[in-house]
Amino acid sequence: MDNTLAIGQDKATGLHLRLIACNVFQREACWCLAHTPHLVDPEFIELGLHINPSRLRERLQARIDAEDASDIQHDAVLLLYGVCGNAAVGLAARRTPLVIPRAHDCATVLLGGVTRYLEVFGNNPSRPFSSIGYLERCAEAYRTEGGMGLGLGNTYEDFVQKYGEDNATYIWRTLHPVYEDEPALFIDIPETSQAGVLARAEERLSADGRGWSVIQGDIGMVRRLIDADWDAREFLVVPPGKTVVGVYDMSEVIRVTGE
Repeated sequence: MDNTLAIGQDKATGLHLRLIACNVFQREACWCLAHTPHLVDPEFIELGLHINPSRLRERLQARIDAEDASDIQHDAVLLLYGVCGNAAVGLAARRTPLVIPRAHDCATVLLGGVTRYLEVFGNNPSRPFSSIGYLERCAEAYRTEGGMGLGLGNTYEDFVQKYGEDNATYIWRTLHPVYEDEPALFIDIPETSQAGVLARAEERLSADGRGWSVIQGDIGMVRRLIDADWDAREFLVVPPGKTVVGVYDMSEVIRVTGE
């Protein structure tokens, strides 16, 4: 099913969209904003909120709810996020549809979709990775938890509530192994690459003695989100009154309540 025109608009005439994005994608999103035929009002949220998925979910829902109080009626709210430690699960659309990539984390988005993600991370979803956004926006040079997280969407706080802190720590470390000697991948997207970025990556990613290599990313998933090219295989359109539910596979990823 193709959700491109799911909100009942003629794409050719241009849409008025609201973009709420993690600032790890700020360069990629800005490049796409400069090239889209649509009118898009963007907002970027700091990367550090990923540390606490519950807090990130609250922040995102607050921004979504602000649509109800706004004098501007957007055609859709675009969320440039993955599931991100379960932060996107439970988000509810109010009067305006939500559009969310079917992605577990930002590596999927930076690589252009789940097919390329599986090629790169399929056998090792915890492989560390980085991008220009991580170099610029994050105190850590790279992310050490990729993919599904292998915990079927549970956060560390979920495990603490179910099993107690000691057991939760053991379970979390088992499900999220850190490969100390695993080389990091730097995902370099041609449209947002720049002179000197690989030298900066070398300095940051080599600081702890970890090896690293460069892999080419793909801005396509970001551009399709912003251009309202919402194929249902890549994006979930959440109608007003519906809520995001986690599926935790590598294809559907998320769905709406009632499906």
